[in-house]
Amino acid sequence: MFKILKYSFFDLMRSRWSYVYFLFYLMLGIVLLFLNNDTSKAVITLMNIIIVLTPLIGTIFGIMYYYNSREFTELLLAQPIKRSTIFLGQYLGVSLSLSLSLVIGLGIPFILYGIFQSSAIFNFLTLLLVGAFLTFIFVALAFNVALSNENKIKGFGYAILIWLFMAVIYDGLFLISLMLLEEYPLDRYSLIASMLNPIDLSRILILLKLDISALLSYTGALFKKFFGTNLGMISSTLVLVLWVILPVMRIIYKSKKKDF
Repeated sequence: MFKILKYSFFDLMRSRWSYVYFLFYLMLGIVLLFLNNDTSKAVITLMNIIIVLTPLIGTIFGIMYYYNSREFTELLLAQPIKRSTIFLGQYLGVSLSLSLSLVIGLGIPFILYGIFQSSAIFNFLTLLLVGAFLTFIFVALAFNVALSNENKIKGFGYAILIWLFMAVIYDGLFLISLMLLEEYPLDRYSLIASMLNPIDLSRILILLKLDISALLSYTGALFKKFFGTNLGMISSTLVLVLWVILPVMRIIYKSKKKDF
C-alpha cells in the first residue's frame, strides 16, 4: 500500500492544481496576517473559508483522480495485490497531498508572522486539524461516490451535490426543522443533527477553541452547555474521526464487492 500511496501522492503533487491550491492558501495567509494584527480575527476569517473551500477541493480532486487514474487502477487490479490496498493507497495519497498543501500554505505565513510566540498558536493548530479532517472526509466521500457510479458525469454530479447539501442546504433544512418543532425540546435533536454534518461540527470545534460566545451558534452553545469547552472539543473531534473511519470502511467494502 505504501508504494501506491507514494505514487498517488507524488502524482498529485506534480499537478499544477496542487501548486495553485498551495499558493492560494499562502497568499490568503499573508494577506490576512499582515493586513490584520489580530491573529484571532485572522483565524476566524480562515475558518469561514476553510470549512467551505476545503471540502469542495477535496471532493473535486477525489472524484477527478479516481476517474482519471481508472486505467492505471485496472492495471493494478490485474496484479496480485489486494483491492483494499490499491484504493486505500490512492485515497491516502490524495488526502495527504491536499492536506500538506493546506498545512504548508497556511503554515509559512503564520511562522513568518511569529505564531509560535503568540497565544493563538493552539487556535491555528486547531484550524489546520479541522482542515485536514475535512479533506480526509470529503475525499473519502468522493471515492465512495466514484466507486458506486461508472458514469463520470453522474459521479461528479453526485459528489458536488453531497458537498452542496452539507455546506449550504443542510443548514437551511436544520433551521426550518427548528422552527417547525419549536414547541418541543430540541437539545438532543440539535446535538445529533450537528454531528451528522462534518462541516457544522468543524465550525463548532473551532469556535469552542476560540471560546467566543458571541459567535457560537445554537448547537455550538449546546455543545458548550452539555459537554463544556474541553469535553465538547474532544467529543466533536471523536465524531470527526468517526466521519473519516466510516467512509473509509465503505471504500474497503465497496472495492471488494465491485465488479471491475
